[in-house]
Amino acid sequence: MGIRAGDTYFQLARLAYRGISALSVMDMIVFDLSCSAGHGFEGWFKDAQAFKSQRKVRKISCPVCADTDIARVPAGSRISHGHAAAVDRAAQASAEARAWRETAQALHAKVAENCENVGPRFAEEARKIHYGEADSRGIYGEATVTEARELVDEGVPVLPLPRLPESDA
Repeated sequence: MGIRAGDTYFQLARLAYRGISALSVMDMIVFDLSCSAGHGFEGWFKDAQAFKSQRKVRKISCPVCADTDIARVPAGSRISHGHAAAVDRAAQASAEARAWRETAQALHAKVAENCENVGPRFAEEARKIHYGEADSRGIYGEATVTEARELVDEGVPVLPLPRLPESDA
């Protein structure tokens, strides 16, 4: 099973690569977006102004076709007031955190099941595989942010895994 750009796993990994934790994600606004080709996708932003400024300088692109002509599309919303709204938001945040944790755990299990853990030799092994100096296989391990960026700059296909949240137990 491959990971596609629209998959939740892919989105979590992209956020983790950018240093965005699950907790900061809950403080963000999610807009339904569409490119000029009609591909629909979600965009996560600090606020509406962040969306507007990123759209203006074409920093938002379609994950399917890379089009930068992006527009917000109408999304259903729920309006509630007072204490019930606060309880709803707290319950939703808790459910989102639980869903994020479960998704991250499932991703880690899938990777551990199908790939070889090369530990701190990750950058070295990834390069060897990329340049044909080692057998092609799925690997995972540890790399510094600098090593990960160098791999990306070299065109080595890597995808960071989000850190697993600490257990609530």
